[in-house]
Amino acid sequence: MSGTTHDDQRHVAELLGDAEVAMLTTMTEDGRHVSRPMAIQEAEFDGDLWFFAYDDSAKARQITAHPEVNVAFSDTKGHSWTSLAGRASVVHDRQKAEQLWAKPLQAWFPDGLETPGLALIRVEADSAEYWKGPKSTAAYVAKTVRAAVTRDPGRDPIENGTVEL
Repeated sequence: MSGTTHDDQRHVAELLGDAEVAMLTTMTEDGRHVSRPMAIQEAEFDGDLWFFAYDDSAKARQITAHPEVNVAFSDTKGHSWTSLAGRASVVHDRQKAEQLWAKPLQAWFPDGLETPGLALIRVEADSAEYWKGPKSTAAYVAKTVRAAVTRDPGRDPIENGTVEL
């Protein structure tokens, strides 16, 4: 975490905590990028992200062949977006799965933790880029309109930053 402060990582964790959607992007054998929505786990962000998957799924095979991934998060109510780049691996860790398991996951894994082929995807984040606007929709709209009317992109209410993790 060279060059990264605890505040930087905490800021990214706060953005991820408010996110409603996560999109995991992997690469296919022929070099195409594929993104799919993933259920966000209730876990404190410490530089790693965790997702449940089947160990024989296309995403697991793609990660095994090309571990470099991107995970994008969106919090449209709070006007923030975060993109994490890192390396993923398919993990079989029963203790971690028990720690992360939540009842809604049974929609995809009907036998719970006993689902055959259940695996975890661990993403070790290298960097994060974020865009964050005012939480208030009225303030967001007003500041965006002001930037448009004054034709001054510097007044855009969206804060953008990059954090090396």
